[in-house]
Amino acid sequence: MAIGPRFGGAVNGAAEHFLYGFRNQLAPREFVDAMKQRNVRIQGIGHRLHTVETPDKRVEIMKGYAKAHFKKTELLDYTLSVEAVTTQKKSNLIMNVDGCIGVLLVDLLKELQFSDAEIDEMIAAGLFNALFVLGRSIGFIGHYFDQKRLKQALYRHPMDEILYDVPDRPEKVG
Repeated sequence: MAIGPRFGGAVNGAAEHFLYGFRNQLAPREFVDAMKQRNVRIQGIGHRLHTVETPDKRVEIMKGYAKAHFKKTELLDYTLSVEAVTTQKKSNLIMNVDGCIGVLLVDLLKELQFSDAEIDEMIAAGLFNALFVLGRSIGFIGHYFDQKRLKQALYRHPMDEILYDVPDRPEKVG
């Protein structure tokens, strides 16, 4: 599984990045400029396919749900104000699904009266990304059952395409 800051691993990163801007009371433009100055991509912003004109329906559904059911959506609102700045540069620099999940988890935990320290601890432990892994695992299970139902062999990627630059024997450390 490829999970990292640009795929699935951005849930934690987005929560961390936007919390930084929000807690430090950076105006959206200040936040974007600070991240640019540090040469750090804002996790949770940007999509290859979706744009302001063609938004991601998953993000739209989650935003609508939060607005209808959460008492406050402070981090979501902050993130959307940052999105207003980033989309001035390019229309695909929208809040993506990882970003939306990350900021809504923070807003939900705040609503459940978790402290900032507890939220920070969860982010540091990778808990937010774990939810991505959970969803991905359910997808793997679905593929497995589908292949069994269709009486197909389980897919195996060719070994010569997986193994590359592998030493003949294990390298010694130290």
